[in-house]
Amino acid sequence: MKRLIFVIFFLITPIIGFSQEKNAYQLFDKKGKKVDYGKLLIAAEKAQVVLFGEYHNNAISHWLELELTKDLADKNAIILGAEMIEADNQKQLDQFLKGEINQKQLDSTARLWPNYKTDYKPLVEFAKENNITFIATNIPRRFASIVSKKGFEGLENLTSQEKTWIAPLPIVYDSELPGYVNMMKMMGDHASPNMPKAQAIKDATMAYFIQKNLKEKSIFIHFNGTYHSDNFEGIYWYLKKTAPNLGILTIATIEQKELKKISTEDYNKADYILVIDEDITKTH
Repeated sequence: MKRLIFVIFFLITPIIGFSQEKNAYQLFDKKGKKVDYGKLLIAAEKAQVVLFGEYHNNAISHWLELELTKDLADKNAIILGAEMIEADNQKQLDQFLKGEINQKQLDSTARLWPNYKTDYKPLVEFAKENNITFIATNIPRRFASIVSKKGFEGLENLTSQEKTWIAPLPIVYDSELPGYVNMMKMMGDHASPNMPKAQAIKDATMAYFIQKNLKEKSIFIHFNGTYHSDNFEGIYWYLKKTAPNLGILTIATIEQKELKKISTEDYNKADYILVIDEDITKTH
């Protein structure tokens, strides 16, 4: 009998030892319930706009962005857009997508982010290979810098051409939105009333270019820092101001050690919350 027990223990020990999975991420809905990727994909297929909030340096964020893009493109017409390319570089982006300039020329003529090659190039290359429109949605950073110093009024001095690269003036702004209020708190003694306005002009501009480039029976997938769409604010808020009935799905990203559950504080951060193991390699 003892020998039988020993044999059974010997046989099941490897099963016990290797049964623990090492998951890199877990998805939750806005109520904190675990969901699988398939449910996210089905929901995204029903949306007109998908706001994918990422951590800019998180490899899993970028991998899932590409996978979701591929899967949506498999059965749907899609349009891509990104915070990481500024509106005044749309011409260069279009030239690259059409094959009129090569990657080296794009690198030298557009202000690409330092992590473009590892994190955003795969998305742009997918768009190029599949003849998908890709929109540079962000305000040129030098204009956001003007707002951080002079407020929205500083934009009035832009040329007519320069104003085509931002949301139309005047900019609607609600300083009481929690995201902007929290930004002021985070900055502490260094806070200036213009700092959340600089964030708002980015949100407003990205929302403007998303809406401007929407097409019927297409899904616009937009990639942005998660703070720009968390809690249904930022880009989401600006989109809903001008198009209340627009079908928008939001994805927020958080990092934490535990993947089994999320804090109640993270409930309602987005329609779907992407929780990533905090030990995942950073891309920069």
